[in-house]
Amino acid sequence: MTGPVTVVWDEALCAYDFGPEHPLRPARAALTMVLAREAGLLDKATVVEPLELSGADLARVHDLDYLAAVKAASGSGRPVPDHGLAPGDNPPFRGMHEAATLVCGATVAAAAAVLGAEPAHAFSPAGGLHHAMPGQASGFCIYNDPAVAIAWMLEQGVGRVAYVDVDVHHGDGVEAVFADDPRVLTVSVHESGRYLFPGTGFAHEVGEGDARGTIANLPLPPSTTDDLYLPAFDAVVPKLVRAFEPEVLVTQLGCDSHYTDPLAHLGLTTRAYAELARRLHDLAHTVAKGRWLATGGGGYQWAAVAPRAWCGYLAEMVGTRLPERLPDAYLSQASERFGVVLDPRTADDVVALRSEHRERVERGVARAIEMVRANLFPLHGLSV
Repeated sequence: MTGPVTVVWDEALCAYDFGPEHPLRPARAALTMVLAREAGLLDKATVVEPLELSGADLARVHDLDYLAAVKAASGSGRPVPDHGLAPGDNPPFRGMHEAATLVCGATVAAAAAVLGAEPAHAFSPAGGLHHAMPGQASGFCIYNDPAVAIAWMLEQGVGRVAYVDVDVHHGDGVEAVFADDPRVLTVSVHESGRYLFPGTGFAHEVGEGDARGTIANLPLPPSTTDDLYLPAFDAVVPKLVRAFEPEVLVTQLGCDSHYTDPLAHLGLTTRAYAELARRLHDLAHTVAKGRWLATGGGGYQWAAVAPRAWCGYLAEMVGTRLPERLPDAYLSQASERFGVVLDPRTADDVVALRSEHRERVERGVARAIEMVRANLFPLHGLSV
């Protein structure tokens, strides 16, 4: 169950770089492409370059004064605190506007591939900058490439888009951009904002007016592991997406939900990502006629986790699996080019909670499922 697969890449995408001390490392996408090549995944896909975008493409999502502020900071490297461009999460750097625009161009190129003559899958590994707001940089995100791509598809005549975000952080920027647009369903499965940036994304939020029912948030407690996360996903996400009947499925595949990630507190392994890949692939074919646009996202174990996680999704797209042992050529390049020595195993060991913690986490997961189903399912004609 697959179709044509496109991967969008250009080494110039690594210019989206806040510096060596910043947790967002552009090398994670470059290393993902090395693994994809050495594992034979790119033999089953077409690699294309990002599209060149105009200011009008960005302005479908971002305010004009914000675009002007980013361009100014990009030229000078000086902060613009009123727009979130300041030391800390979003430090300005020279060439920032061009680098962020190229990321958007990559995800729009993936969207164009998905909308081609034959329904297709496409992956933009450098994309997934889901926190950027219309007028504000946020959470390492300058421009919101998933939102720019969705807005571009709507402009092309797509009637309904479902956006599913499995990053550990709430997909707040994409949700905000389309909060009043009934054509876009945004679903975010994340660690609860009670414990984690950006502090939003709660189960009672469902949208308003004509767009009521098009916002879905499943906030999970810290320490949620594979065996609790996947049933929670199954209890909410497939039913909502099927009821919405989208023409395109867009997914943000942040892997900062991994149990070793330094910026969050969930307990997933790469086994969970492989299972999520199968579920999302099935939804793409059974609901969206195979039209599946996927992006990267968060992931701050940039060498040890992100390439394995994202290549697991790409392997599902092209109809294969990663080998049990990572290719020797990949391990060599990781060491020689990127300066990291990696565990050769593709899969993680299973993570299990101690019994005294498990009961608490189970209760938190059950409450989240109950709340989102009670608030949203009746709006879609689904039984709770």
